[in-house]
Amino acid sequence: MTTEPGLADDLALALALADRADAISLERFRAVDLEVSTKPDRTPVTEADLAVERAIRDGLADARPDDGVLGEEFGTEGSGRRQWIIDPIDGTANFLRGVPVWGTLIALAIDGEPVLGVVASPAMGRRWWATRGGGAWTTDAPGAEPRGIRVSNVADLGDASLSFQSLAQWRGAGYLDRLLALSERVWRDRAYGDVWSYMLLAEGLIDITGEFDVKTYDLAALIPIVEEAGGRFTSIMGERGPGHGSALATNGLLHDGVLEALR
Repeated sequence: MTTEPGLADDLALALALADRADAISLERFRAVDLEVSTKPDRTPVTEADLAVERAIRDGLADARPDDGVLGEEFGTEGSGRRQWIIDPIDGTANFLRGVPVWGTLIALAIDGEPVLGVVASPAMGRRWWATRGGGAWTTDAPGAEPRGIRVSNVADLGDASLSFQSLAQWRGAGYLDRLLALSERVWRDRAYGDVWSYMLLAEGLIDITGEFDVKTYDLAALIPIVEEAGGRFTSIMGERGPGHGSALATNGLLHDGVLEALR
């Protein structure tokens, strides 16, 4: 594996922080006494979300005290060119129901651009990561040898597999009719959900995924992985970056066609 100069140490740190996060989250996954509360936006948060984010923040404070941090549960600390972006448990609803499709997302952005992403999904025994210029990688089991991943070569919508995440999101955004029209044009449509859809795309197993009602911490770690795997990642309106409230990831070959279909 090679990576952009200067990011190798950051990647090693992010992977070590993911190890710490996995140990905390797995211990509380499917626990009968799991503590759950509701945030002001009516989304659930568990004790594991809070503990994971605290642990990552503590590790960053020790190893990168001059870097800023943005996390889902505890907001923004610090400033400067370098900012770590954390979603302690992406897929909290799955986590609290005992569904294994969830993960910890750790990103590093420099001057607002995500240049490093780690996705740890310990309940599935999987991990994915990428750095700008270093390719995208995964392990299929804990301790397994890393392997490079690449998006598909599907070039026609009629041959494409689409994950739309949630009908409610698309309905709430006023895009349900366009999603349904797109679903009529593709080979197959499913809602794999949350972070897993993007990792399936980066591995070339599906070709399109998109959603609304997402925040920077939901997306920042995914962008380097999708793009280093050869894909393309924008908002539904075609804007680059994680801060636009929606996401569209494709294998690149299909991207312009999907954007046009959703206009």
